[in-house]
Amino acid sequence: MTLLRHLRVLDLADGPAGFCGRLLADLGAEVVKVERPGGEDSRWIGPLRRSLPDPEESLSFWYHNLNKKGITLDLADSAGQALFLRLVPHTDVVIEAFPPGTMAGFGVGWETLHAANPRLILASITGFGQTGPRSRFKSCDLVVSAFGGHMFVSGSPSTPPLRAAGEQSLYAASLHGAIGILLALRKASRSGQGTHLDISAQEAVVSSLEHVLVRYVFDKVIASRQGARYWNGSFAILPCQDGHILLTPLQRWETLLQWIAGEGMAEDLERDEWQDESYRRQHIGHLLEVLGRWTRTHRARDLFELAQLMRLPWAPVHSLTDVLRDEHLRARNFFVDVPFPRAGESLAFPGLPYRFSSGPCRPFQPAPRVGEHNRETFHRTLGLSEEELHRLSSLHVI
Repeated sequence: MTLLRHLRVLDLADGPAGFCGRLLADLGAEVVKVERPGGEDSRWIGPLRRSLPDPEESLSFWYHNLNKKGITLDLADSAGQALFLRLVPHTDVVIEAFPPGTMAGFGVGWETLHAANPRLILASITGFGQTGPRSRFKSCDLVVSAFGGHMFVSGSPSTPPLRAAGEQSLYAASLHGAIGILLALRKASRSGQGTHLDISAQEAVVSSLEHVLVRYVFDKVIASRQGARYWNGSFAILPCQDGHILLTPLQRWETLLQWIAGEGMAEDLERDEWQDESYRRQHIGHLLEVLGRWTRTHRARDLFELAQLMRLPWAPVHSLTDVLRDEHLRARNFFVDVPFPRAGESLAFPGLPYRFSSGPCRPFQPAPRVGEHNRETFHRTLGLSEEELHRLSSLHVI
């Protein structure tokens, strides 16, 4: 997809925060990954394609940096800072995820960048934002998930709080960052003035608390962990012969009761009091126990297909293997093969979760090798000679 083909981005964000730049790159922006000489730390984060200590083998780095170009530049060096400032007038957006004050310490803080390019958008993604009493705290996905409230309501009532799989807090912040960048670009196109976007991962998490926050604001109810149930019993996950099924224990009760009663497994659910929805909600634990004994006698896929015929929104709980084999995703060509140049093979990655009627997306490009586009960027954009590039490389500036 080339919707953003005229947009130029310098991406300083490491790790999962790099997903913000990747979202823009997927839409056609020229996103240049800026790393310190030798490569950033996330190049050593697993899983590795092979069990080798090699900065080009990290599948995590690949995932966060598909479709980007890559250069090396030492921002802690005065010569590196000067080069970076020379790139800024040719840039629309800078993305960074350093602790607050780091960019200013490098001599390339917001005021300096704004002076060099008044239309520039600077997006700063941090755990707690640029201001406030926790702005300088160390953070990671676990810390932000805990402070944001997600962890408190994740898990079973009988177990300690759990974290969501993956780096969901930082992905939420990256998604909000990409949206904020697009809005800031629209504003800059009208006013001629850029802006500094302050994106807090904690606030991104809190903004997605859904019923947890709403129920407290309106009813002063503190949500508790519900395990495999939705907060009001509308959905629940129950075991099957071969996995689990997400079902609706309260919806279209007559249809559900007739179904399980027809198989002789309704137990006491045919008694009159169960016709009352409020009674079913009050005794949801027993209801799910009965339903669980029934679902264990079926395969998840069979229950799903029958429920669809009855217009019930049920679904099997897919494992990763199931997701990769999902016929619907395959029919939509969701997974894309990305070439792995060094190995002469390709790897499957998730594609774009949105489609445009204007046409198909451009082929996905692999994540950049360390400093892969140094010559292209510094020579094309800044006009540096081969001799100057060699000198800067020998000094470990690039």
